[in-house]
Parts: sequence; C-alpha cells; structure tokens
Amino acid sequence: MTSPKTEYTYYIRKKWFTLFFLVAALCAVTLISLSIGSSRLPFMEIFRVLTGGGEVASRTIIFNVRFPRIATGIAAGFALALAGCIMQNVLRNPLASASTLGVAQGASFGAAIAIVYFQAGVVIFAFLGGITSTIFILLIARISGVTPAAMILVGVALSAMFTGGTTLVQYFADDMRIASIVYWTFGNLGRAGWSEITLIFIVSTIALVYFLFNRWNYNAMEGGTHTAKSLGVNVDMLILISMTVATLISAVAIAFVGTINFIGLIAPHIVRKFVGNDYRFLIPCSAIMGAVIMLGADIAARMIAAPAILPIGALTSFLGAPMFLYILIKRGRALA
Repeated sequence: MTSPKTEYTYYIRKKWFTLFFLVAALCAVTLISLSIGSSRLPFMEIFRVLTGGGEVASRTIIFNVRFPRIATGIAAGFALALAGCIMQNVLRNPLASASTLGVAQGASFGAAIAIVYFQAGVVIFAFLGGITSTIFILLIARISGVTPAAMILVGVALSAMFTGGTTLVQYFADDMRIASIVYWTFGNLGRAGWSEITLIFIVSTIALVYFLFNRWNYNAMEGGTHTAKSLGVNVDMLILISMTVATLISAVAIAFVGTINFIGLIAPHIVRKFVGNDYRFLIPCSAIMGAVIMLGADIAARMIAAPAILPIGALTSFLGAPMFLYILIKRGRALA
C-alpha cells in the first residue's frame, strides 16, 4: 500500500512530465515548421543556419520568412489558449473562449469598420471591438444576474449581432474593401512584424504571471463560487479582472492575426485529460498546447494545397467545431 506522500509525488511528477512533453512537442513542431514550405529545407541545413552557417538563401528564408511566422503562431496560440483556460474557469462553463463569447466576432466588426471608413487603425479598432464584447457580457451579468452557464448564450447573441454588423459594413463597401475584410477574417500568421509579435508576447507574459499568481484561487473556483467565497476568495473581483485580462490578450492576438477560432476552446480540454483541473499546471500547459495546435494548423495550411496557403482560421474551425459539439453533448448528458 502506497503512502499519501508517495501518491502525491507521483501525481506531481505526472503533471511535470506532461509540461515537459508539451515543451518538447512545441520544439518538434517548430523544427518541422522551419523545414516545411515552398522551399523545403533539410533538418541538417536548418541546424547549420541556426549555428551560424548554412547557405545565404536558407538564412534568408528562415530568419526573414519562417521565424516571424512561427513566432506569431506561438504568441497567438499561447494568448488564445491561455484566455480560454481562464474564461472556462471563472465563467464555470467548459464552452467559454474568445470565439464563443463574441470576442473574435467583435474584433472582426471593428476591423471591418476601420477598413471601410478609416482605411487605417485596423488593429486598434479590432481590439476595441473585441473588448466591447466582454464589457457587454460583464454588464449583463452584473445588471441581470445571468448565471455563468448562460454566458455562452449571451456570447452567441453578441456574435450574431457583430456578424450582422460586419455584413452590413460589407454591403455598403466597394469590392476592394470587401476583399480586404474577407482576407483579414481568414486569419494569417504572416501579417505581424516583430514589433507586433513582441507586443503579443509581453501582454501574454504579464497575463500569465497574473493568472499563475491566482492559481490557488482558480483551484478554489473549481468547487463553485460559494466554496471559493468560503475560502476567502474575492470572487466578484477575480471574475472581473480575470475576464478583462483574458479578453485583453485574446483581443490583442486577434487584432494582429485575424479571426482564428476555437484554439482557446480545444487546447485547455485536451490538456485537462492529462493534468486535470489543477491550475498550477493547467494554465502553462494550456498555453503551450495552444501554440502547438496553432503551429500544427499552420503546417497543414501550408502543405494541403502547396504552394498555396489555406486560411488557418478555416482549419482551426474544422478542428474546433466537432470538439465544441462533443463538449456540448457530454455536458447535456451530465445534466440529464
């Protein structure tokens, strides 16, 4: 018979192993992404370039084309998955994410406004559109007392409203601006430069520090709001700040890469199968898994119809929609 101390040691080691495995998986996917493209590079050539050698053409491809794209994918996947993990906790709903709460649709609406009427400031308007969705959700929750479980329905309503607004903006736009809006909503990891990538990383890192600082509060929230309050957690403030920070990082990511759905939904659920609901590990593992999924989807987008690059947002939607339905059906059975 094993002692409780031995069982706890095994419990912790298993979670650390999962974290290290995800880091290794991210390194492997990054290496594959450096190799794949219109000009396929052997792994040995990549190694020579990374150690200061290699051909000039290979160095140009890796440092000027592929590294920025990979860094964008890692930063955006990190931010979206991190936001989804926290939203699911504080809203007490496994379906919560930036794409199901209307944040992505609000960002699309803001981008459409900027493209058609201002011809500039797309990032700023996309961010404002994304943050507006969360403000609406928090206000509705505060005023009407909507339960966290019903927040997804509020998100669906907001998504429909923002999608309708985007459609109206497109209706009154000329062909060139309609094409710009459609291209933006496809999602594109090749759009951001190093300054934008750095901004996403900085904002996401600050958010990660805040979330990890509150990891025990999120663990308490798993027992319900009443349990968390009995343990001394300021639930209302935790929900308000956490939702604001989660929306901030997801809106910043969406503003630079466009609409990429369901990363924030599926990454935390995959990781939960291995680390459970222990937010000491679930938070960093979800963020890394989001980066892995994003880079994996980008590799698929570049390979399926090469040399053409498919919209990465479409691929993540194909992956995320079945997961959404599975969670919905599973949740419905649990409540039956």
